[in-house]
Amino acid sequence: MNLTKKAEATRQHILDTGRQLVLHKGFAGVGLLEILKTCGVPKGSFYHYFPSKEAFGCALLEQYVADYRLRLNALFAVHTGTGRERLMRYWHAWIDDPDTGGWAEDCLVVKLAAEVADLSEDMRRVLDDGVTALVARIAAAVREGREDGSLPPGAEPQALAQVLYQMWLGAALLAKLSRNKTPLHQSLAATGHLLDCPSSSQGASHA
Repeated sequence: MNLTKKAEATRQHILDTGRQLVLHKGFAGVGLLEILKTCGVPKGSFYHYFPSKEAFGCALLEQYVADYRLRLNALFAVHTGTGRERLMRYWHAWIDDPDTGGWAEDCLVVKLAAEVADLSEDMRRVLDDGVTALVARIAAAVREGREDGSLPPGAEPQALAQVLYQMWLGAALLAKLSRNKTPLHQSLAATGHLLDCPSSSQGASHA
């Protein structure tokens, strides 16, 4: 889609506003009229940028995945410490981040995974592809940590990365339910143990 700078700014405004609404109410819980009213955009203009609400949802998730990848790349940059330090910096960001307050708080996977899996195949695919790429990047960071000696040998990196991510997703859901970060802090302690203890890591590979 070729847009003027003004049109691109309007499209981005719709996505930014819609993301905040979806984070608070879910995708199905936010009506198109509410998005338009909050954005101050007429209905006809909305359809100029998105042919449907589902297309808007796909664009919203694609942007979220792209933004997440940029944040992750910054945390995992190879010149910013050992492999272990980079991994733990990522998990710490789930709990506390100076820009977001904690990545778990604005995680659209936590908010939308179950909903979009039943609601939209296209949205499910966008989110699933994003998660698959994220787990692969975590696995690569595990390999980097083992190569530089900051992590011991252990479970197959892809399996370990999958277990860790699943644990953190569950912790993020419980933190949202209880409205405190205790589950996230417990996951942080468990993550350090899984990464540092070969025997525990080996067990994770069979989970």
